[in-house]
Amino acid sequence: MTKELWVNLPVKDVKKSKEFFTRIGFTPEETHETADMTCVKVGEKNIAVLLFAEETIKGFMKNEISDTQAGSEMMVSFDAESREEVDETAQKVKDAGGNVFSEPAEIQGWMYGFAFADLDGHRWNQIFMDFSKMPK
Repeated sequence: MTKELWVNLPVKDVKKSKEFFTRIGFTPEETHETADMTCVKVGEKNIAVLLFAEETIKGFMKNEISDTQAGSEMMVSFDAESREEVDETAQKVKDAGGNVFSEPAEIQGWMYGFAFADLDGHRWNQIFMDFSKMPK
């Protein structure tokens, strides 16, 4: 059975991407760092996000890198413990050079979140869920 999950992302500049994700609250993992790859961890379960130089990841994906300015390949979601944490993370993303394309807002009456694109255009969102308000 699967024990871990790794998200592998192509990036134009490994160092700048590591700095971006560190500034928004992810934890750098230097033991898994090379000149063309680094790792940041997210959440209590320490989900690994591996940031690979585009040319390196193309070699094992056996495919071209998606143009994130023309379309989206996926959206990675992560949770927040409060509405305030969502607001704080949105500000951190802006301060770190990311693009908040959906400002923090209430969603369906029981969620609160925002969405952003990182330095390479990969899409992410953070959501606080108040399950006591979730429709039955």
